[in-house]
Amino acid sequence: MAEIVVDYWRQLDLFSPEKFGDKEVHVVGVGATGSYVAYQLAKMGVKNLHVWDFDDVESHNLPNQIFRLKDMGRAKVDALKEIIAEATGIEIAVHNEAVTGGTKLQGIVFLLVDSMNVRKDIWLGSLKFKLSVELMIETRMAIDNGRVYAIKPSRPADIKLWEGTLYSDEEAEESPCTNRSIAPTVSFIASLAVWKLIKFFNGEDYERELILCARPSTIIGS
Repeated sequence: MAEIVVDYWRQLDLFSPEKFGDKEVHVVGVGATGSYVAYQLAKMGVKNLHVWDFDDVESHNLPNQIFRLKDMGRAKVDALKEIIAEATGIEIAVHNEAVTGGTKLQGIVFLLVDSMNVRKDIWLGSLKFKLSVELMIETRMAIDNGRVYAIKPSRPADIKLWEGTLYSDEEAEESPCTNRSIAPTVSFIASLAVWKLIKFFNGEDYERELILCARPSTIIGS
């Protein structure tokens, strides 16, 4: 069987994988938003893609994450590697482990873990003031609304803005289990997060903060 070469010509005026090159992109947390983000990045032709997670696929992950029925019980990163390879031919780098404040990250980092306390730990140890990290993209989500941040970890104004939005896990609103996440909201937030990378790479205004709501339909950027 002849080798199939993926043709990206329909997107080249907006995003060229060749021009993007081997820039590292790290997706930290490949649950709901993270699995969609990683999939979209690979579909665009991002080749030096690293995914980080230590969880296995469970039944409650299937409605709002990219995983398949046959992935049940597998490590999320291993299942995602297979999904992306089958869909794009790209072999991503997988890290079946938790990211901490001591983990070395560089390039563009999508910070998509569940815990706010863990986000702060990673931020303080691995991202803040790190010149090797060009951009951090972070999302937050409820069942019909969310936020998307794009922050340069070495820029004081960005640091002040993002740190001003932080709160502890104890302060977070605890929604009922049946009112937390649905695929349309997840995929919408993931798409806007990936758009941050596209705009940043193209030298466009990528907006440091987006606030979005599906009911009623509203997007506010700043």
